[in-house]
Amino acid sequence: MVVILSLCENPGMEFDLQPILKGTLVQLRPLVVEDFEALYAAASDPLLWAQHPEPLRYRRDVFQKFFDGAMESKGAFAVMDMASGRIIGSSRYYDYNPAQRDVKIGYTFVEREFWGAGYNPEMKKLMLDHAFRYVERVLFEIGETNIRSQTAIARIGAQLVGKADLPGLDGTMRKMLVFEIRRE
Repeated sequence: MVVILSLCENPGMEFDLQPILKGTLVQLRPLVVEDFEALYAAASDPLLWAQHPEPLRYRRDVFQKFFDGAMESKGAFAVMDMASGRIIGSSRYYDYNPAQRDVKIGYTFVEREFWGAGYNPEMKKLMLDHAFRYVERVLFEIGETNIRSQTAIARIGAQLVGKADLPGLDGTMRKMLVFEIRRE
């Protein structure tokens, strides 16, 4: 999906919410419906979701709701391992707000075998570099008990700026922490 951004440093440029972003470890490309099985295979490890606000996301029925939301967002990525070419996770841009000059990055996961090996930081750097061509601020909403993700986001310079109660896929409210990184 392409969104016209009217309040950026380069007026008239478009904010492409699903570009192809390539690093040395990962490539992010637009998520497509045909990616469901490969992405579900990457997400089906219960330990992946142990600290997550949606701890049952490894179940096919719960993951299907996550995947449907990703497709509806028009900002979701398949995260590809450059070495093997296979899907190892996902992330997305969402809640783009041109008036506030911000966007959120989230719904991010990678298979546990890729934790602590630079994949997540590279993915976030690629997404931040792209976003900061168009916005002043990127926000991250992370579960209050998800210490692993809070630590990872702090390592790349995000600052805690607030809390929010947000509805989960099952309609119950989830306690979230809100972090931000500003372009400057």
